Amino acid sequence: AYWDDWMRLPAQRRDRACIRPEISRTSTFGKIGVSKGQFFNTHLKYIKKNDEQVPFTHIDLSYLLKDNYDLSYIHSVYSLPLITLNQLEKNDGATPVRIQYTNDKMFETFARKLDLMQDTKSGVPRTAYQGIVTCIYKGRRVYITPARDWSGYNQ
Repeated sequence: AYWDDWMRLPAQRRDRACIRPEISRTSTFGKIGVSKGQFFNTHLKYIKKNDEQVPFTHIDLSYLLKDNYDLSYIHSVYSLPLITLNQLEKNDGATPVRIQYTNDKMFETFARKLDLMQDTKSGVPRTAYQGIVTCIYKGRRVYITPARDWSGYNQ
């Protein structure tokens, strides 16, 4: 098992979440590693480490506090137009949109079509926050969301 699989298990998660950095602070060193290059060519080789200085100590980061962030994030995501996967595949629009899944199998179908990693662990899709996975498809930001009344991951 891999660390990100382990992190998604209920015993580790305990209703906590890791925030995704807005600025990438990591890079990959190549195909050699525990996964034996399994996802290198399809996903990992595209990771680019930030090379611009960011004055974090001079920035108000209070918007990242969980209560502030969740309220703003959920509102902004669920305010986006809801479209179907079919519409997304046919439309080259530039504005962000969301597509909605109702179960793990549906999420996996969306992920496969959008060339994302499809796995879930204990109902948690890889990179999900509040059940939402973000990606770029044909230059457009797409939010793959559970229903608005989503009540949390599998325990």
